[in-house]
Amino acid sequence: MNRSAFITRLRSLTGTVASPRLEPALLAVTASALTAGGAAWLAGDAGLADLLWGLGTLAAVPPAMGWVVTALRHGRTGVDLIAVLALGGTLAVHEYLAGVLIALMLATGRTLEAAAQRRASHDLRALLEHAPRSARRRTAAGVAMVPLAEVAVGDLLVVGPGEVVPVDGRVESAVADLDESVLTGESLNVERAAGGTVRSGVVNAGGAFELRATATEQDSTYASIVRLARQAGAESAPVVRLADRYAAWFLPLTLAVAGLAWLLSGSAVRAVAVLVVATPCPLLLAAPVAIVSGISRASRQGVVMRDGGALENLGRARTLLLDKTGTLTRGRPHVLDVLTAPGWQPTEVLRLAASLDQYSPHVLAEAIVDTARERKLVLSVPFDVTEEPGRGASGIVDGHQVSVGRFDATDARPSWARAVDNRALLDGAAVAWLTVDGSPAGAVLLRDPLRHDAPRTLRHLRAAGIERLLMLTGDRAEPALEVGAVLGLDDVRAGLDPAGKVAVVRAERERAVTVMVGDGVNDAPALAAADIGVAMGARGSTASSEAADIVLTADRVDRLADAVSIAVRARRIAVQSAVGGMAMSLAAMAAAAFGLLPPAPGALLQEAIDVAVILNALRALRVDQTARPALTPTAEALIHRFASEHHDLQDVLEAVHGAADHLSDSPGPQALAAVEEAYRLLTERLLPHEYAEEHQLYPALAPTLGGPEAMATMSRAHTEIERLSRRIATHLRLAHAEGGLSPGQLDDLRGCLYGLHTVLRLHFTQEEESYFSLAE
Repeated sequence: MNRSAFITRLRSLTGTVASPRLEPALLAVTASALTAGGAAWLAGDAGLADLLWGLGTLAAVPPAMGWVVTALRHGRTGVDLIAVLALGGTLAVHEYLAGVLIALMLATGRTLEAAAQRRASHDLRALLEHAPRSARRRTAAGVAMVPLAEVAVGDLLVVGPGEVVPVDGRVESAVADLDESVLTGESLNVERAAGGTVRSGVVNAGGAFELRATATEQDSTYASIVRLARQAGAESAPVVRLADRYAAWFLPLTLAVAGLAWLLSGSAVRAVAVLVVATPCPLLLAAPVAIVSGISRASRQGVVMRDGGALENLGRARTLLLDKTGTLTRGRPHVLDVLTAPGWQPTEVLRLAASLDQYSPHVLAEAIVDTARERKLVLSVPFDVTEEPGRGASGIVDGHQVSVGRFDATDARPSWARAVDNRALLDGAAVAWLTVDGSPAGAVLLRDPLRHDAPRTLRHLRAAGIERLLMLTGDRAEPALEVGAVLGLDDVRAGLDPAGKVAVVRAERERAVTVMVGDGVNDAPALAAADIGVAMGARGSTASSEAADIVLTADRVDRLADAVSIAVRARRIAVQSAVGGMAMSLAAMAAAAFGLLPPAPGALLQEAIDVAVILNALRALRVDQTARPALTPTAEALIHRFASEHHDLQDVLEAVHGAADHLSDSPGPQALAAVEEAYRLLTERLLPHEYAEEHQLYPALAPTLGGPEAMATMSRAHTEIERLSRRIATHLRLAHAEGGLSPGQLDDLRGCLYGLHTVLRLHFTQEEESYFSLAE
């Protein structure tokens, strides 16, 4: 047979072996042969029993040989080679019962492993679906729709509202309001003035604008992302089965013992007996059982693993890279604070802004309206609402001309407005200014906040064996470094485009097994380039899920820590089962080599070993007692109740901070009234909330978290909140007795208010991260 014909036959054989129906069919055939042969033997027909067992053994030989050939083609000599030798040996020496038992174990192990390997292809379908196919080109004759391939550098294009920018270019209109989250992951829209550069793939979030093409379709940003993802996916190395790694030394040892037994005794039966008891069923069965059990356990936690290789690799990962927006943060802006001009209250500023923004589709407007509704503010119906892209909305609310958006002061900004600018810069926040009848009344600061479960998750990841934690983001360095500092990350890489993320992933892969976690289309190339890609699938893009090995179906990053813990435990159990089983097999091999264990009893002994290691492997299904604690229904209901109250109490925190600001600006009657209002809110709303937490929530959580001592630090915060509130009450009594605030009170009272605000924010954050994040 010539070389090309041999290769054709080889590919045909391995192609048949790769059929998804082969393993279940072989399992059915071998199990039926063993059962029918056993029935014949019990009926006294030994000849028919041997025939049936022999046929069952023979049925396993071709697929087993195919699996061996496939492994050899990939440069591996796996555990299946020992099984093939044992099958052939039992047929040669007429030990048919031993042969069919080996065939059954081989089929069972392969079926389990096939169940564990359901890895989806990295076809990046969502990337291609998002890519535009045509563009609106403006010429002297008007605007015409043309295929994207016909767009040339210098063409003037029109991008309509909600459309995807087709090619890289420059803004020719006054301004473009763009949603760049598909590339950078950032949830806040970006404005590009005339002459500003725009990358393909971003979405027009405002009105139509004109774009001067600076690149063709193939040279534009989005096409390069697709190419990057394909290239990175092609570079991902195939996963070596856990069983094959152990077979690398077990196989030559088995062959050496069998050969010596035959050589020294002159009996081929002894050599076959050695092969029978050496058939690595602990590897064929125990490792797949543990891996499948781990995958099953993970799925119950909302973690979908593509295959057993993903779980094996995750169990030995040491470096974890995380995208920021949507992974460590919530992925959508939330109101951080409401700052006001003198004479205005934060609640009224928020109410007016939300009333107008009810009709706006802007992402910041949605956040403002949601916050107002969470605080149960009564919104008015606006009239004559108009919205100018890049400028904001305006209309009539409660008889006043109101606008929300940008604030371009013709004169010098007042001091409070400059303080808002400084605060926005320090906090990395966006600002929505409120003007009423032409005068600025306040500002709403918005920021994409950290997920409540992010700090706990990172602590658990380190406990599970992750040694290096990095954040990759397309965001600016300042807010990225602040997030990194809060979370205690080992490194932060900011301002990265998709190609930059892939470069970092490749560099980290050279050091250790690396996990990349992301949720956006811009993360898909990095997910494909990593050893293990993890996608936030609940709200993430389809592209990131397609490019990932593991998908978190719940919108909770703490599932990532669960996945790592499950993978580490399942892999440890798989190794324990495999090593323990092989140790017992080695002892049986020694007995068989000395003629103390014939093939059929040896096969039965191997069955006993299999049962032991499989039972051990099934421990991977059980809940790890060190995993995330389970809450009682009562505790979970209380968590939801108090989490909702935290939202409702944000205006109390703002009132406390605002009262302190009033003392700094003008410590007169208005300042005293602000302090009195803040104290009223403290006594009527906040202190009862803290008391209920101390006497209802904390006792309900204590058994889950290890006892009352686990709550001691948070209880101490309650004591400090109450102490500062009493101190403020004393100042108010003194002020009423003196007819106003005395100069000697101002510093201490201001310190109490600012201190209380700081303690409350820290306390709320700690409760949300440590306790509230435990609930579903």
